[in-house]
Amino acid sequence: MVGARPRTLPAAIAPVLVATSLAANNADFVMAGLALVVSLALQVGVNYANDYSDGIKGTDDNRVGPTRLVASGLASAKSVKQAAFICFAVAAAFGLVLAVSTSLWLIAIGAAAIFAAWTYTGSKRPYGYLGLGEISVFLFFGLVATMGSYYVQTQEITWQSFIVAIPMGCLACAILAINNLRDREQDELVGKRTLAVRLGDSRARKLFIGLLLVAHFVAVAVPGEKTFLTLALLPQTLIIAKKVRDGAAGPALIPLLGKTGQLQLWFAVALSIALVLN
Repeated sequence: MVGARPRTLPAAIAPVLVATSLAANNADFVMAGLALVVSLALQVGVNYANDYSDGIKGTDDNRVGPTRLVASGLASAKSVKQAAFICFAVAAAFGLVLAVSTSLWLIAIGAAAIFAAWTYTGSKRPYGYLGLGEISVFLFFGLVATMGSYYVQTQEITWQSFIVAIPMGCLACAILAINNLRDREQDELVGKRTLAVRLGDSRARKLFIGLLLVAHFVAVAVPGEKTFLTLALLPQTLIIAKKVRDGAAGPALIPLLGKTGQLQLWFAVALSIALVLN
């Protein structure tokens, strides 16, 4: 379970939950279940892939965050790589079922998602080392995960499915942003130029807080007055934001990473209830 990084799993669950609630009476729970398996498999797969790639590169040798399998010697690099590939294979298999049932274009989108998951820290020039990780997370765990989950249930893409995907993407990015903020100093030492490294400490903190606030702003802009239910989570958001603004660093950011994941999940629950009520 350590390699799967449970704190990050809300990023895979939340978009499927919101998309299914948006579909409302047209929701197809079988298709939603398949989409959830794909999303979870990709999330766990990218976590194992990162563990493997960072481990063999040596960038995890002096970590502040939770233990990594390869760097700590808890598992061999080969076994962690195999775990990643098994997860990607599961995602591909279930994604193929979704594509055959709806549109074959999903095969291309799925292939792009798996490619992005592997090359985030894998390959000769991993884009995660260039500060592009947040863009990928917003795209695949925000827009694609939400709108794709909506599409496989309704066979249509709407503006509303795009709008509700934005807070999901912002909150998924926030999980990565606080993770990279925690590791910023160590990443800079080993040449890992994450967005937090490129921005510097102060601006990286502002980015994280901004992502949380944009999620709230966009959610209440969704048509239907019930979306104000998401404001019930604003106190939790502000508590996390205040601790980050006040300078929590290193190990102190580990529990805040978990709380950010919990915030995304509860935010998705609140937004889902609002969408159903609307």
